[in-house]
Amino acid sequence: MENANTKGNLLGLLTVLLWSSLALFTVLSGNIPPFQLLSISFFIASFIGFIMLKKQNKSLKDLLNIPFKVYLIGIYGLFGYHFFYFVAVKNAPAVEANLLNYLWPLLIVVFSAFLPNEKLKWYHIVGTLLALLGAFLLVLKGGELDFKEEYSKGYLSALVAALLWSSYSVISKTLKHIPTFAVTGFCFLTAILSLIAHLFLEVTVMPTFTQLFAAIMLGLGPVGGAFYLWDFAVKNGDIKILGSLAYLAPLLSTLILVFVGISDLTSSIVIACVLIILGSIISSKEYMKVIKKLFIKP
Repeated sequence: MENANTKGNLLGLLTVLLWSSLALFTVLSGNIPPFQLLSISFFIASFIGFIMLKKQNKSLKDLLNIPFKVYLIGIYGLFGYHFFYFVAVKNAPAVEANLLNYLWPLLIVVFSAFLPNEKLKWYHIVGTLLALLGAFLLVLKGGELDFKEEYSKGYLSALVAALLWSSYSVISKTLKHIPTFAVTGFCFLTAILSLIAHLFLEVTVMPTFTQLFAAIMLGLGPVGGAFYLWDFAVKNGDIKILGSLAYLAPLLSTLILVFVGISDLTSSIVIACVLIILGSIISSKEYMKVIKKLFIKP
């Protein structure tokens, strides 16, 4: 049991590293409409699951045995989160949308407190307020209260995405009896729904080489393999530890965007990032014990 717990925590860390590239590849996908991008990425993610099924000597029949309500939860998390995330990045400055979206690690810690045998404590509340202050600074734009209506859709979508993914992750913790290969079905159904929505609501865009590469990388990494790793992690690891480790994602993701020259690192963004990270750390009072528990055996 302890080995599974440690493995879950380590796979959670690997998932966070994969997710740090999500914003970059989403931006590089250019003007591919959200539903079209989702369908491409999730079809690729499905193939990862089919390979997993074959290696585990499972078949499509095993996927059909997964309860329907579990598939609804999977679509709620995977389809809902990524759709709103893509909408956010395409309708607001990349760094701001990315940091607002990355309130989900903090929300995981807060929501996990409502699981059996868990309680919401004072440092969860203080941490949440600090992180929200950081998010507010992103809207202030360097100290001026200037909420631009042109970005409101992106800001709101980023917050919705954070809420969807954090709640999905905590709900998954209660589904330990559901095997990880069920994520294959989540991905495939999400790909189908995305394709249908694209055909009815969007105009197909022929992607350039760079855009197609970005879509493929999304399917292989942050919108593919990461789902299977995260499912195993939340079901077998310590969800509060995973929430704490996830706080590394906004920092790494923002640094990647700045490093490749997609976004500028302004003082307000730095302060906002610090507040969000600080709030996240405070919300997990045992942060240093988390690191020790992960890497130092008793």
